[in-house]
Amino acid sequence: MNLVKLGMAVLCLVTGLKISAQQKLTLPDSNNYIINDNVMIKTKYGITLSAVVVRKKDRPQKLPAALFYFIYSNTNRSLMEAKYAADHGYVGIVADARGKRLSPDAPVPYEHETHDVNAVIDWITKQSWSDGRVGMYGGSYSGFAQWAAAKHLHPALKTIVPYVAAIPGLGLPMENNVFLNANYQWAFYITNNKYTDDAINKDNARWRNMKFNWWYSGAAYNKIDSVDGTPNPWLQKWLSHPDYDAYWQSMVPYGKDFKQINIPVLSITGYYDDGQVSALEYLREHYRYNPSAEHYLIIGPYDHFGSQVGGVATLRNYEVDSNALINTREITFQWLDYILKGGKKPALLKDKINFEVMGANKWKHTPSLAQMEDYHIRFYLDSTANGMMLSEQKPSREVYMHQQVNLADRTSSYNDYYPDPIIKKEIERSNGLFFVTKPFSQAVSVSGALEGQLKAIINKKDMDVGLVLYEITPSGEYFQLSYYLGRASYAYDMSKRKLLKSGKLETIPFYRSRVFSRQLQKGSRLLLVLNIDKNPFAQINYGTGGDVSKETIKDAGTALQIKWSTLSFVELGFSADAKSLF
Repeated sequence: MNLVKLGMAVLCLVTGLKISAQQKLTLPDSNNYIINDNVMIKTKYGITLSAVVVRKKDRPQKLPAALFYFIYSNTNRSLMEAKYAADHGYVGIVADARGKRLSPDAPVPYEHETHDVNAVIDWITKQSWSDGRVGMYGGSYSGFAQWAAAKHLHPALKTIVPYVAAIPGLGLPMENNVFLNANYQWAFYITNNKYTDDAINKDNARWRNMKFNWWYSGAAYNKIDSVDGTPNPWLQKWLSHPDYDAYWQSMVPYGKDFKQINIPVLSITGYYDDGQVSALEYLREHYRYNPSAEHYLIIGPYDHFGSQVGGVATLRNYEVDSNALINTREITFQWLDYILKGGKKPALLKDKINFEVMGANKWKHTPSLAQMEDYHIRFYLDSTANGMMLSEQKPSREVYMHQQVNLADRTSSYNDYYPDPIIKKEIERSNGLFFVTKPFSQAVSVSGALEGQLKAIINKKDMDVGLVLYEITPSGEYFQLSYYLGRASYAYDMSKRKLLKSGKLETIPFYRSRVFSRQLQKGSRLLLVLNIDKNPFAQINYGTGGDVSKETIKDAGTALQIKWSTLSFVELGFSADAKSLF
C-alpha cells in the first residue's frame, strides 16, 4: 500500500531540509561579520528565548531585520541562515522556540508563539542596529510562527513570507478532524532535548512497526503510545481536542483576526505538500475577512520540502517541468527588498495566484483560487448500465450505490490516497467506488481544488471519507492530481461535531483538498475514487458517535453500510477551450 511511505516521507522532512540548507549556505567569518550566537531574550512574562544575530561589518547603518523563527535548533544552520540575510542587506536573526538551544525553559510546541515571536520582534526594535522594521520568512513550523505572530500583529512586523505554513489542528496532527500517524514521533523529536533528537526521528522501523502493531491489535487510538511502549503526553493532549476548538484557535489567526492583518504576505506551497490544506486555509481566510488583502501565492509541483527550496527535477517519479523549478530563497529576499527597500516585485508575481500548469511547462496568473480556470464543470457520481461515470449531466432520477465496509477486518486497507509515486502503473481496486469521465478529445487544463458534496445514507453515526482524483493517461498510467480526507461529522464546521443520523440521507460538503493544476493529454480521462478511510495510518472511525480516539475494534459492530446517492458531485475548473467538450 502506497500509504506506507507517508510516515517515512514526513519522518525525513526536517532532516532533509537541514542537510540541503547546509549544502547551499556557508558560515560567517569574524573578519567580515559581527556574530553573536548566544543572544538571550528575556520576556516581560518570565521566559527566556535564545537567538543568533549576524551583521555585515561594512554596513554600520540601521537596517531592517530578516527574522527566521524555528523549533529545530541547530547553531550552525542558524548562523548560515543569518549570514545569508546579512549578505542581502539585512540584520540576520534566527530565534529559537521556547525551551530550545540556550533557553532554560521547557519546550512547548505551538502554544506560545503568538506571544513569544512578538517578544522577539519587540526586542529587535530596541536594538541600536535596528531601523524598527522586521520581515519574517521560513517554512513549515517557521511558517506557522509567522502567522502566530500576525494574530496579535506587532507594528514593526511589515511582511511575512510563510512557506508550507502549518496550522496546528488542521494539517497535523489531524487533517479535517482525522488524526494521522505520520507525525507521531514529532513531539519526541523536538522536545526530547534542547536541539533535535535525530536518532528517534530516523527510527523508521520503530514507527512503522508501531503503526501496524496498533492496527492489528484493534486497540483504541489513544492507546497507540502504549503499543509503542513510550508515553506520548503531547499526543494525548492533542487527542483531547478533536474539535478545532479554542485550544487550536488560540495558536493562529482565526475568524475575524484575519481582518486586522493588513501587511503584505507571500505564501509558497506545493501541489504535493502534505500540509497544503493549512497553507491555503490561511490564504482563503485572509481574503474572506480582508478582501483587500495584499496576499500573493506561489504554488507548483512541489512537496513539503521542495516548496522550501523551489522544487526538484524528479518528484516521486514525476519529471517536473523545467519552468516549475524556482529558487524560493532568492524570491523571498526579492520580496523583502520589494516591501522593505522599494525594490522590484519578484517577476513571477504577475497576479495574486501564481501557479505552474503541470504538463504544459508554463505559469498562469489569476486574481483568486476560484479563478484558476475560466470554466467550471459539475460532475455527478452517476451509475449507469455502462458502469460508474463522472457525468456532467445531472441524473434524471436518484439512484443509490452500495458499499459495505467491515471495520473490524484487518486483511485489507481502504483509501490508498498518498501520492507516492505520483504516476502509477496500476492502483488498488479491491475496494472503493470508481467513477470515470469520457476521454477528452483535445488537450485541456484542469486546475483548482477537488470540491463538491456527497450525499449518503449510512447505518451508523459517522464515517471518515476519502476521495482521490487521477488522470488516466492514454497509455493507461494513473497520474495523481488531488485527494481529500475528512470526517463526515465535521463537514459543516470543524469546530463542532454534528453526528449523522442513521438511515437518513445526509449531505457532506468538502473543499479542503489538494489544489493542483495539470494539462490533460488528448485521450485522457479523469478518475475519482470514493472510499472510507480504514488503514494503519490514521484513526479508525467505528461510527458509534463516541470519541473516536477511545473506540476499539470491539465497537465495530455490524459492517458499515453506505448508500451513496447519484446526486453526489464534484466540481472542477477547466480551461476555456474545454467548454466545447461538455
